[in-house]
Amino acid sequence: MAEKIYTLSQIAEHKSKKDCWLAINGRVLNVTRFLEEHPGGEEVLMEAAGKDATKQFEEIGHSKAAHELLFNYRVGVLQGYELEDTETSNNASFQEPKRKEMEAFVVKDNGVPKYAALLEFFVPLLVAGSYFAYRYLA
Repeated sequence: MAEKIYTLSQIAEHKSKKDCWLAINGRVLNVTRFLEEHPGGEEVLMEAAGKDATKQFEEIGHSKAAHELLFNYRVGVLQGYELEDTETSNNASFQEPKRKEMEAFVVKDNGVPKYAALLEFFVPLLVAGSYFAYRYLA
């Protein structure tokens, strides 16, 4: 089944609370019914209304469930996009896009004895105390 193809100028005509459309990943969505249900509030959707909101949608990091919800509001395809046949069905085999892996600095236990931490704390205190005692008595 061929889906209706829309241009960005056609989508731009639908940017009111009573008729709110946007495009995400080449899919044209009529999110009018979803405005009040959107967890981020209707203002977020109204800012993206009538535009290609792919960048904003991906930056937020939506869940798999949110990605699957897109198919409930789909009315067509954005001009210039070709979607696979598996996407036209209700997409049971959805795959989230690969994300960059987070790099972190990990502190590893390198086998330093526990008394070494006590020495690192008390030796400077002992040196400072000795210095002040010498200055006081001299």
